[in-house]
Amino acid sequence: MIATSLGAQAARAEKAAMPANAETITLGGGCFWCLEAVFEEFKGVASVTSGYAGGHLPNPNYEQVSSGSTGHAEVVQIVFDPKVMPLDVLLHIYFTIHDPTTLDRQGNDVGTQYRSIAFYRDAAQKTAIEKAIAQAGEDWHGKVVTQVVPFTVFYKAENYHQEYFRLHGTQPYCQLVVAPKVAKARKKFHEWLQ
Repeated sequence: MIATSLGAQAARAEKAAMPANAETITLGGGCFWCLEAVFEEFKGVASVTSGYAGGHLPNPNYEQVSSGSTGHAEVVQIVFDPKVMPLDVLLHIYFTIHDPTTLDRQGNDVGTQYRSIAFYRDAAQKTAIEKAIAQAGEDWHGKVVTQVVPFTVFYKAENYHQEYFRLHGTQPYCQLVVAPKVAKARKKFHEWLQ
C-alpha cells in the first residue's frame, strides 16, 4: 500500500509540473539512451522517458525487445511545451542526431528495435513529421526510411535505463556513442539549451 501511495504522489507531482498546453510525442532512432540524453537538455522539454513502442507484445522487457521478436522499437516519450520548444525544432533535433536513412540500424546497433520511427498523436503532428522528413532527406542526401505511424501504446523501460547517460556517462558506450550525439546537438542547437 505504501508503494502505491508513493507512486501516486510521484505521478501527481509530475503531472503538476507539466505545462497546461503540454504535448507528447514518441520517437525512436537507435538506442534510447542517446535520444533521452539529447532531449533532456532542451528548453521546454518537461520530461523524456525511455521505453518501447510499435510492437505486438504487451509489457515487454529489455531482453524481449533486444531479441527483435516483439516488433517494438526503443523509443523516448517526450513531453514538451510547444510555446517554448516548437514541434518543428524538436523534430529538426531528432532528425539531426540520428541517421534516418539507415534501415533498422544506427551505427553498430542493428535490428528492428533500433529503427527510425515517429509516432503521431494527431493530424498536426503527422503533418509536422512529414514536413521534417522532407527536410531530413535534403540534409542527409538520401531516402528517409523513418516509419510514420499513429501512436497506440508506450511501455516505460526498466528504471535502470532512465537517465542512463547522466548516471553512467563514463561507460564506454556512453563515451563512444551517446556523448558525440549530445555534443552535436549542443553545438547545432545551442540557442535552445536550458
